[in-house]
Amino acid sequence: MSATRNQARQGASSQQPKLKVRGRSYLGHHLEMARVSLHRLLLTPLATLMTLAVIAIALCLPGVLYVGLQNVGQLSEHWQGSTQISLFLSDQLSESEGRDLALQLQSNSQIAQLSYLSKNESLNDFKQYAGFGRALDQLDYNPLPAVILVVPTADYIQPESLLALSQQLRSIDGVDDAQVDLAWVQRLQAMVKFGQRAVLVLGVLLALGVLLVVGNTIRLEILNRRDEILVVKLVGGTDSFVRRPFLYTGLWFGVGAGLLAWLLVQLSLWYLGSVVDQLIVLYQSDFQLQGLGIGSSLVLLLLAVLLGSSGAWLAVLRHLKAIEPR
Repeated sequence: MSATRNQARQGASSQQPKLKVRGRSYLGHHLEMARVSLHRLLLTPLATLMTLAVIAIALCLPGVLYVGLQNVGQLSEHWQGSTQISLFLSDQLSESEGRDLALQLQSNSQIAQLSYLSKNESLNDFKQYAGFGRALDQLDYNPLPAVILVVPTADYIQPESLLALSQQLRSIDGVDDAQVDLAWVQRLQAMVKFGQRAVLVLGVLLALGVLLVVGNTIRLEILNRRDEILVVKLVGGTDSFVRRPFLYTGLWFGVGAGLLAWLLVQLSLWYLGSVVDQLIVLYQSDFQLQGLGIGSSLVLLLLAVLLGSSGAWLAVLRHLKAIEPR
């Protein structure tokens, strides 16, 4: 028994160096194939750059649309966060009673801040912003009511809770009406959701286009190296050995196209940024255009690598089987 155990231990110890040698050889071959594939692409810079440009543009278009929708979504949340409820007071209330009502509402935990506008202040604001100053001066009386502008807390800025709060405030004695303009925010959010689905559909279609571009490029590479593949198979090269350089070619296409697509997205946002800054200044907003973050950039790069590798894999599976020595 002891002799058998010693032999088993010696056999296991002798297998460990062999496994290490095989592992190093396997890793070394993969690294060599990656280097050779990259070198072959660099030997034809114009053709490689054209292929990378086609893939990068296909990835850039949904990337720019995605970033645009993200910014529009943040902008709608920003506007929704500053939504206020306008409480129109009854004409029967005097100015002192209106101010007392505003003081009572300040203790409401659902309200973050409020401001009271008397009838005269409402009229002056309307003259300033509506542009009907001369026409309003012809009136013998002030038709505008006193207004309390209510800004809800962060827990009540969602459409459902905001409408419930407005109905609650409308039921207070002395309040004729409560208005909150959420229709345009809801329309904007609906448009953002539609845009997200449109970007998803467009992204899927362009991803299929990337697969076809990479697959066709690898197919041409296989046809150009047909004689080399036949020789390798004649001397005993396995299918996995033959397919490795083509798979690494697809991977390099993915890496290069992903980096180029990221650069195109950033350049597009930089070009559009000046126009957006002008709009922000006109609307007196503190909104800032956001580009691709670290997470989105990594997703774009990984997606490009996945598409490049998948396109190469599909092409290799289809066309290498047709090349067999006779």
